[in-house]
Amino acid sequence: MNTFDALSLFSGGLDSILASKLMQSLGHKVLGLHFVSPFFGKPEQVPEWEREYGIPITTIDVGQEFVDLMAAFPPHGFGKVLNPCVDCKILMLRRAKKLLPVYEASYIISGEVLGQRPMSQRADTLNIIRNDADVREVLLRPLSAGLLPVTPMEESGLIDRAKLRSLVGRGRKGQYALAKELGVTKIPTQAGGCRLGERESARRYWPILRTFPKPLAPYFDLANVGRQLWRREADTVTGHWMVMGRDYRDNQKLLKLVSPEQYVFELKSFPGPSAVGVPIPGLNWTDEILAEAAACLASFSPKARMHGDAVEVSIERHGAERIISVRPDRPHGFEDNLTWPQTRAQQKIWERTLAEI
Repeated sequence: MNTFDALSLFSGGLDSILASKLMQSLGHKVLGLHFVSPFFGKPEQVPEWEREYGIPITTIDVGQEFVDLMAAFPPHGFGKVLNPCVDCKILMLRRAKKLLPVYEASYIISGEVLGQRPMSQRADTLNIIRNDADVREVLLRPLSAGLLPVTPMEESGLIDRAKLRSLVGRGRKGQYALAKELGVTKIPTQAGGCRLGERESARRYWPILRTFPKPLAPYFDLANVGRQLWRREADTVTGHWMVMGRDYRDNQKLLKLVSPEQYVFELKSFPGPSAVGVPIPGLNWTDEILAEAAACLASFSPKARMHGDAVEVSIERHGAERIISVRPDRPHGFEDNLTWPQTRAQQKIWERTLAEI
């Protein structure tokens, strides 16, 4: 295995690129750590980043670890949506610290810029992140190092503090100037890279967090695809969740993500969506509920509705298939998931309840 001087938290955003390239320019051998989960990460872009920026990068899957953090409620809370930014950075730094001896690296690089983000990059929050992650002795933030306390790496002479930067605030002029200095010509667009900061994604994830006793990372991969339908009785979610494709591309994604214990619904004789039913441990899908789900699926096929009579739907689980006949206009209890205001209201109740414990 190759060895490195430093491990860099590499998101693919401009700050992570600049932090890594700056330390490379000072003669340090840097390995980028690209963390991925159902909520963030672009592993398919790693080869392009390596070619464009000359930084070796390895992908680190923290999906289940991150889901466990969310389900237990992040100690430092959420941002404006469902984004636990402070705890996210702590999680990544802890994992990076564990990897230091694996690569014989001496320190960790993070591209944080003092004052750039209101929740996670204030001076006090940067200290909390450093202390809670237990990386005081090994963490370097080279883009704002001149405004932060001296690190052990600088004190020992491993890193020349005079060659680090003092970027601050939300402006990008300093970053653009540094990019030019370092020869970085391909500037990534400035956009959020985490789905947890998006309202549409948050309302997809929320019912999973609150319904499943132990949510699994693959559930959230499913939540990123197609329509999210939950069965309700008297305005109460029963826990029966169905994910339905909106088009051929969605259908193909769903069929790649399905696991053996889940139900796969498909129309036999008409074009239409595919759907996946995700069972909660201990909560059965009765024949009646399976029929409701099949009718819901059929109702999204225009040609099945025009047929005007019962249609056949295939239901497959554990490799066994059964065929049932349903009417596309049959009433069913599956509905779209909560709106964002409804989701936010429930989230606030959850936060207040935990604060009182």
